[in-house]
Amino acid sequence: MLAGVSGESNLLNEERRRAILAMVRRDGRVLVNTVAERFGVSPVTARNDLLALHKRGLVQRVHGGAISVGFTAADPALRQKAALHGREKAAIAQAAAKLVQAGETIVLDSGSTTMEIAKQLRKITPLTVVTNAVNIAETLAGSEVEVVLTGGTLRENSFSLVGPLAEETLAQLNADRLFLGVDGIDTLRGVTTPNLLEAKVNRVMISIAREVVVVSDSSKFGRRSLCHIAPLRALHRLITDRGIPPADLKRLREAGVEVTLV
Repeated sequence: MLAGVSGESNLLNEERRRAILAMVRRDGRVLVNTVAERFGVSPVTARNDLLALHKRGLVQRVHGGAISVGFTAADPALRQKAALHGREKAAIAQAAAKLVQAGETIVLDSGSTTMEIAKQLRKITPLTVVTNAVNIAETLAGSEVEVVLTGGTLRENSFSLVGPLAEETLAQLNADRLFLGVDGIDTLRGVTTPNLLEAKVNRVMISIAREVVVVSDSSKFGRRSLCHIAPLRALHRLITDRGIPPADLKRLREAGVEVTLV
């Protein structure tokens, strides 16, 4: 059946939907307006196409468009993240702390897993911790750990400091090790986060660290968030739990990433 309104595409519905699906798989997402313009259909028809693909489990319908299955644009608050996978995060934090030697300089990214690491690092002295997370700085306050807070603009969702000031401060420093929390790990694309400013700060952190360690529970595998941080080749080590999909574990090791399972 041809598209039903004047001026709309002569493509069959199913052919058009296959083309839309290819766009989503290529770009991770597509907007209703983009579909309407690309195929010369009305926004109503575009929404119906996306809904049809959603009902078949091929895309995830979101406000204004659709995203690929396994892709998320969500940016949950830190309190929400902290309530999930607590046992795994605690075990990851203990394994991470075992890598740290007294006298080192450690960079801690913002996040619920890195917060657990901060609790473990209070026991190691002397130690310098550089962080862009005000809650992590507060956790380390009162211990013998020297804390360097980056400065920057506060993101209340994550209690993190971002923007040019945070990036410039980090760029002047050197560190032994970075513990990086992420929101998505796609072993074909790399690690991702929902926020563009967070991603930029994370890339500077990677550039100043001698060793880059991603800390993440296994629920993050197979997910791709909005903003790309770095490819697998930028990582040295990853600490996760034993729920990691075997195919992802194999790809990580083939990429030269040392994987620690807890």
